Order: sequence, then structure tokens, then C-alpha cells
Amino acid sequence: MNATLDILGITGPIYLAIALGFLCTRYGVFAKADMQLFGKFTIHLALPALLFNALSQRSVGEILNGQYLGAYALGSLLVMLLGLWWARKIKGYSLSYSSTMAMGMCCPNSGFVGYPIILLSLGPVAGVALALNMVIENFLLLPLLMAIADSQGGQSSRWQRVLGETFRNLARNPMIWGILGGFLFSWSGLLMPTAIGRTINLFAQSSAALSLFVIGGALVGLKVDGLKMPVTQIAVGKLLIHPLAIWAVVAWWVPIDDPALRAAALLTGAMPMLGIYTILSQRHGHGAVSAAALLVTTVLSFFTLSAVLWVLKS
Repeated sequence: MNATLDILGITGPIYLAIALGFLCTRYGVFAKADMQLFGKFTIHLALPALLFNALSQRSVGEILNGQYLGAYALGSLLVMLLGLWWARKIKGYSLSYSSTMAMGMCCPNSGFVGYPIILLSLGPVAGVALALNMVIENFLLLPLLMAIADSQGGQSSRWQRVLGETFRNLARNPMIWGILGGFLFSWSGLLMPTAIGRTINLFAQSSAALSLFVIGGALVGLKVDGLKMPVTQIAVGKLLIHPLAIWAVVAWWVPIDDPALRAAALLTGAMPMLGIYTILSQRHGHGAVSAAALLVTTVLSFFTLSAVLWVLKS
């Protein structure tokens, strides 16, 4: 009973904040367009401040955990390949549709959902896990999937342009600059002036609640009608196969010595897919299935995350 209450003490506030965002948007306290503004604030200010704060206060050796990077990358790539194979070879979907399904299975919401969950369950290591997750997601998983989707029809020059555009967008991504800035400050050994440190901390502290509120508001209006089969397949891949793949990699191939980071990797696998999943899928006309999958996996992830937390506590 105590373990169950402890788990609900972690997952309960997370999903209550998501529900509050949904209800406030559903009943007109905020417009859905407001969620875009809140999300923009989170992505451009709050999360970069959080990442800088988490990394600048640790040594470079503590941050650059090759075991975590290797385990998370390998587990996610295995799920990506499995998702592509299933959608393309077994179901016969197009390459872009298969890429959309694989993206939903292997790219978690590390920032908006993952960070608050890991922070409440594991503490300060959440910032390091978030930074390492974003390195793999932004430099490996998303560029690969977008290049695969755009290579449909054998247009090799097109996917090369898309890959180049992806990396140019990364150079303009404030969260990437937050990671790089945190690394550089940690490496320099400088001391942060008190006034600047407290200002960064204020913005960093706003990220958790606001990001969850934005997720809830973004779910308003999403529908599942007529898409049950592909949505079920994506949800199973994301919420069951992804955490199991990371567990298998950690158990047999790439062990993570740090118990907190090991738990963070397993929790990351059980998160719903990334918040911009629908936006990335719309370029190929797959916005409907991605929106439906985002709604279903976000709701069901309450149970899968609670289960993973129960296993970790046991």
C-alpha cells in the first residue's frame, strides 16, 4: 500500500497538471492558441534555462555518461527498426507512414513529460538525463526518421537536403544551445554570479508545471475515430516495446552503472511520444494518426509509467 501511494505521489501531480491544462483549454479559460505561446516560452526560455542549470553545476565527466548514451541510443534504434519493419513489410504502409509510426514508437517526450516524472522520482539527475536524451533524439533519431520519410520514391537528393535542413534547425534550437552552454560553463570551471544564477533558476523552475499544462491543452480536440488499429500499434510500440527494449539493452549489452541514470533510461522508454510528433508528421499528411496516437499514449502512459515505477521500487 505504501509503495502504491508513493507511486501515485509521483504520477498523480503530473497527470493532474495535464488534466488541468486540458480542462482549462476545453472550457475556455485559455484558448488552444494560448498553448502555442506557453509552449514557445517553455521551449525558448524555460527548458534551455533548465538544461543550462543542470549541466553547468556538474563536472563534464559526470555529464558525459557514455553508458547512458549507448544504451538509450541502441534501445531506441532497435524499436525504430522494428517499427519500420512492421509498418513497411507486414502492414504494407508507405515509407513516410512507416516512418511516422516508428517515430511514435521510439521518440519519447523527454522534456514536457519525462523531466517532471524523473525529477519527482529520482531528483536532480533528471536534468542530466534530459540533456543526454535530447542529444540522442535531436542528433540521431529525428534526423534519421525524417530522412527516411523524405527518401520515399528514391529521391536521394531530397533526403540529403532534409538532413541538412534538420541540422540547420538544430543550430537554431534554444535547447541545444542550453546544452552546449551548460557543457562549456561546466568545462570552464567558472563560478556563476549569484544574480545571474538565481535568474536562470527562476526560469528553470517554471518549466515543469508549464510544460505539463501545455501538453494537456494540446490534447483538446484530438480524435481517434477510424484510426484504432495504427494507433494501437504505435501505443504498444511506445509504451511497452520501447521500455522493454531499453531494459534488454541495459541488462545484456550496455549496462549503466549509475542506478539513478539506469532508472531514468527505463522511465524515458515508458514516456508518451514527443509533443511535436503531430507537427513533424503533418508534412507528409499523417497528422490525423499522429494526433490520435499522441492522445491515446499520453492517457495510457499514466498506467505504464506507474508500472515501471512500481518495478523500480520493488
